[in-house]
Amino acid sequence: MAAERENLGVTALAIAATFLFAVVISIRFLKEYFTNSKRRKSCYLNAELKPQHAFKRVLADNSYSPFKHLKLHSGDPLTDEEYSNLHPYKAEISKLMKNPNVGFLECLDGCEKGSLEMGSSYMWVETEAQLRELVEVLSNEKVFAVDTEQHSYRSFLGFTALVQISTLSADYLVDTIILHDAMGLLRPVFANPGICKVFHGADNDVLWLQRDFHIYVVNLFDTGKVCDILSKPQRSLAYLLETYCSVSANKLLQREDWRQRPLSEEMIQYAQADAHYLLYIAYCLSLELKQQKDENSSPGEKFNFLHEACRRSNATCLQLFGKDVEAFPGELAALSVISRCLNDQENISSSLCDAKFQELVRRLCLWRDVMARLHDESLRFVLSESVVIALAAKVPITETDICSIISEADLNAESTSRVPIQSPSPVVSSHLEDLLCLLKANTTNLDSFFQLFIQQHLGPAGSCPLSVYNYALLSKTNLGVSNKSTSNRNGFRASKQVAKKFSRDLFVQKFSCKSPVYHNCKIYANDGRLLCYCDRRKLEWYVNRNLAKLVENDPLSIMLLFEPKGRPEDEDNEFYIQSKKNICVGCGEGKHYLRYRIIPSCYRMHFPEHLKSHRSHDIVLVCVDCHETAHAAAEKYKRQIAAEFGIPLFVGKVVEKQNINASGSPTVSSEEIGVSPLQLRAATMALLRHGPQMPPQRRDELMQIVRAYYGGREISDADLERALLVGMSPHERRKFEKKRGYAFKHMTRSINSNDMKQNDMIETDQKQDYVDILSVHEAGVSTQPLSTNIGDDPASSTADIDDATTSDLKIENGGDVSLKHEKLSLLGHGPHGKQVVAYLLKEYGENGISDFCQRWRQVFVQALHPRFLPGGWDVMHRD
Repeated sequence: MAAERENLGVTALAIAATFLFAVVISIRFLKEYFTNSKRRKSCYLNAELKPQHAFKRVLADNSYSPFKHLKLHSGDPLTDEEYSNLHPYKAEISKLMKNPNVGFLECLDGCEKGSLEMGSSYMWVETEAQLRELVEVLSNEKVFAVDTEQHSYRSFLGFTALVQISTLSADYLVDTIILHDAMGLLRPVFANPGICKVFHGADNDVLWLQRDFHIYVVNLFDTGKVCDILSKPQRSLAYLLETYCSVSANKLLQREDWRQRPLSEEMIQYAQADAHYLLYIAYCLSLELKQQKDENSSPGEKFNFLHEACRRSNATCLQLFGKDVEAFPGELAALSVISRCLNDQENISSSLCDAKFQELVRRLCLWRDVMARLHDESLRFVLSESVVIALAAKVPITETDICSIISEADLNAESTSRVPIQSPSPVVSSHLEDLLCLLKANTTNLDSFFQLFIQQHLGPAGSCPLSVYNYALLSKTNLGVSNKSTSNRNGFRASKQVAKKFSRDLFVQKFSCKSPVYHNCKIYANDGRLLCYCDRRKLEWYVNRNLAKLVENDPLSIMLLFEPKGRPEDEDNEFYIQSKKNICVGCGEGKHYLRYRIIPSCYRMHFPEHLKSHRSHDIVLVCVDCHETAHAAAEKYKRQIAAEFGIPLFVGKVVEKQNINASGSPTVSSEEIGVSPLQLRAATMALLRHGPQMPPQRRDELMQIVRAYYGGREISDADLERALLVGMSPHERRKFEKKRGYAFKHMTRSINSNDMKQNDMIETDQKQDYVDILSVHEAGVSTQPLSTNIGDDPASSTADIDDATTSDLKIENGGDVSLKHEKLSLLGHGPHGKQVVAYLLKEYGENGISDFCQRWRQVFVQALHPRFLPGGWDVMHRD
């Protein structure tokens, strides 16, 4: 016994020693790769001073927090989140859209080309005192021109490097790098509705000024929008400079590094010209707009081309800047890369895109996203997508291999940037050990990598310097990650989260749009007015039938050769004459999106034809996450509609038509006959496929369900097949036959022998030999509408619907409704939607439908708080 105890003690000591040795090895491994700062190279930012590092305060940092827009009144009860979706000057801009201020044109009257010849003189504004003087000058102007120059290659979000402002008497070049923290002085001037700001193609400029300085443009005249109205062959500023001013502009200079100081003489002349000639161009275009009105206007015509230009310009001002939001850092970029590789769009076979390759792509995109935010660099500066693919495909095992693969990939890739590319980038060169460890690690937990990178580079012993751009990452490292992180304490929860993420990725790949939805092609009326934007297929439809002619190639534009029925101005709606972005309207996600119908199809499919045809206002693009949120809110509101109108969402029971007497009532009570259509379909399918092999007791249970549909009588194989089709729409039946490969032999033979005419009716699904018993009480909804203006008596209210529809709709005891449909599936909300729409049309007419649509738009807005809706989209839109 003593010997055995001694052996057990030796064994225990050996196990403890082995465990301790493993722990020491693990600690040394982690210390070697992650915490040994002596071996890590110094970050390149310790030696390189970037211009933006001099900024003391930035409004849009590189964290995952949403952008906070200007809050005009500190005592306002709205939260920061609510303000992020609210334009601070929406009221002023909306007023200008309704009543455009064109008084600025009086200041340009008599403006001559010779008087605006650009000299070599300009005012370089680089001190706060000079900026205050400029503000005083602009405050006394009625109109001035503006342009901006951006830099995005060496910055994660980009920043404004120069602002050009021109009046009729002077040109000003504002150094926004030196004056970054004082640019707010210009805010009141740009927000003054009494001063017109002339831009060309202001869509981006408006957002950049918000992002960097909280400057919001109010009262805008966009010469690019005027080009659209006048159907100019081109809308670029270079074209306008050449046409009206005989000035050739080298637009390649737009892509120069505008951070450099001093600017070259060529760059200064380019920047000065962009704003200097805009006032003269605006004057010339305004004369053409007036001429269009004089030539094309008929007595009493309300359209005014000049006012239309002002309305479209100010609609641009309502845009709000927002950061791109991802569920997990780098996830969307990774999905995009993987999708292209699976579709053989890259130089890699889809057969090589295995699970390991996809996992490495996700790691690299995560690392690239974090490094770009930490160092305030663009994603393409850190690692181009071609480099990500090459590293994931070849899997380097040494730092030298990494450098070689990156250099080769960058050399083979076609670069469109004129900025010299360093390959590998300084970010990679400074953190090669991290990248190598990332590629070698066996774990698939990306959360741990994310937290590790942040702490390693920005923690107390971090290798990278803190800045106003990356400081917020320290306090918000779990933002956008905590929701996705898996639980290490609960294995079931962890596996559930992993499964959910995999399901989401699969959903994105399968259902997201595979190509851009909006092509932003233009259709003009025969008098040159813009009618709408459309896709390429619709445009080609008109051209191929000689109904229109091509007038512009970029973007594709046609002019109709006939007089259209209606025009946007007739409907007082800006939505259909606004270009649209292929991004999620909720969060701005642009990597993937799918169409979402704000008014559910179960209602809209029953609208009058002219209210549902060719209407894109209520079909928007959303990402998968926003779709899930919006869909949940819609389903919840459907239940509220069901309770309000006393119309259940689902058909309660179905019964064979022969069991209904001449008066339309069941021969026995609905409790004794009838069955749920879903339950009926499941039972008949099981009996047809596996009936003979079933245990007798189970077969009898299923047969009782089917007998309940047929009123309790004995049933045949043909009866089973007929019951299987109950409630199927024609589309569902074709889909079922194709998927299941089932042939309805018994039913067809039986029908052919009895009545060929009846067979034809069943084959075309035009008639059905069943009646739906909509049991309101079973559906759990009240038979009394909640809204007092819908009707006091639910029976009489529902009976009124019978007069307004072609369905055989009858009221039975206790609120049961018998309803015979022709092409509606009984397993969805179609019957419910048909009854709701019929009731609205009967009681309120088309105004009731419009109000109903507005309610659904409000549900969508409250659920998503969308920040990227197209211009002109409105909850109060009238179809």
